[in-house]
Amino acid sequence: MSELELHNMKPAEGSKKSVKRLGRGIGSGLGKTSGKGHKGQWARSGGGVRPGFEGGQMPLTRRLPKRGFKNRFLKVYTIVNVCELEKFENGTEITPEVLLSNGVISKVEANGVKVLGNGTLTKKLVVKASKFSKSAVEAIEKAGGTVEVL
Repeated sequence: MSELELHNMKPAEGSKKSVKRLGRGIGSGLGKTSGKGHKGQWARSGGGVRPGFEGGQMPLTRRLPKRGFKNRFLKVYTIVNVCELEKFENGTEITPEVLLSNGVISKVEANGVKVLGNGTLTKKLVVKASKFSKSAVEAIEKAGGTVEVL
């Protein structure tokens, strides 16, 4: 095969398509009516109907029921229970980054991490998170740890 040079460059096979030449005689297959058939709404300039229009019949989008809503004010947190913090050593400072790197959580949601009070905790830890439940604060402080809201 020859080297790629300016004089022998070609576009990839099938990437270039010739333009549809309408109204250029019977032999082209697109002469006279230019592929639009005879008369009617679709043959006219600017003709046709908008997408979704069903000829006056109640359209599908209006026939289907509306369900539910999206709460614009919903805050989404990554949830961690205090029992999952048991795997850390005494005196460890726990932040969302530490939880992520140790595989306790897979990702930090938009509003951060919320610690819930499910399970028991025996280690003395410094826990830093966006939000805590009352039971989580009690469990952490009962174990001798401290709570910091980020």
